[in-house]
Amino acid sequence: MSARIPVRPAVVTVILLLCGLAVGVLALGTGEFTLTPQQVLEALAGGGTRAARLVVVEWRLPRVLLALLIGLALGLSGAIFQALTRNPLGSPDVIGFNTGAYTGVLLVTVTLGNSYYLTAAGALAGGLVTAIVVYLLAFKRGVQGFRLIIVGIAISAMLGSANQWFVIKMDLQAAYAASIWQQGTLNGLGWAQVTPVAIGVGGLVALLLAYGQRLALLEMGEDAAAALGVSVERVRLAYLVIGVALIAVATAAAGPISFVALAAPQLARRLTRTSGIALVPSAAMGAFLLMLSDWLAQRLFAPTQLPVGVVTVSVGGIYFVWLLMRQARRGS
Repeated sequence: MSARIPVRPAVVTVILLLCGLAVGVLALGTGEFTLTPQQVLEALAGGGTRAARLVVVEWRLPRVLLALLIGLALGLSGAIFQALTRNPLGSPDVIGFNTGAYTGVLLVTVTLGNSYYLTAAGALAGGLVTAIVVYLLAFKRGVQGFRLIIVGIAISAMLGSANQWFVIKMDLQAAYAASIWQQGTLNGLGWAQVTPVAIGVGGLVALLLAYGQRLALLEMGEDAAAALGVSVERVRLAYLVIGVALIAVATAAAGPISFVALAAPQLARRLTRTSGIALVPSAAMGAFLLMLSDWLAQRLFAPTQLPVGVVTVSVGGIYFVWLLMRQARRGS
């Protein structure tokens, strides 16, 4: 099997991974117990003092790995949906799949409890049911990207109201926890969440690899993809399920983190200067954005730790202001 690797996207991906690695080392070394980069690397290699290994490997490394995996999942999911809809607003947090996954989590929490695997099942079920409803309502001799986005925004608004009602009906302690979790947070997560998230993301990435270049063919248009032998609706539905599953894995672990899935593919596309959505650079950008945002969430108001979703929303707002200013300058 052979493949042609474009040089610029490959270079951008490597640079993003190196930047993410640098942020990871910084996050592992900063806090109440400060370590130098050399001490961090020694602890990761099994050397250094016992206290350094405890802080780096047991306390901080799981959070860094989760930020990496969840950011990768968000970047991939955003790239899939923006390619399917051929629209930069075609992100799961805009279309409403994030909100649907959160609805599933709240339903499970209210009725069955809040164990991790119940939460994961609720997020997956909620995201998939939302995707099916949006898909069916948007279907009219096929699914057009713009119609999918409009229907998704409407469903998201309805689910958002339902989610607020669920939170109001919870007891005070559960409602407080749900409100914090709703912002998207990595606070309090550890090794118990790393393994299931890694398995889930790894399995979905393997499915993406199995589908090869079909997403790029869909991005060329339905007629062109069909002419090249792609079963358009079946392949689109498969990518839809994979994208929702990626969001569900991320939401089950850390809550509905906004803007990473929306911004990562767009930023990656600007850096790589590709004509379409590139999955690998989008995944690398998502991982870097979430790792950087989580480090800022921990350190901006230390020792108080913010939910990472607060930072990603702020970064997303800055990004959209920059886009508006850029468009205004082009129009003038």
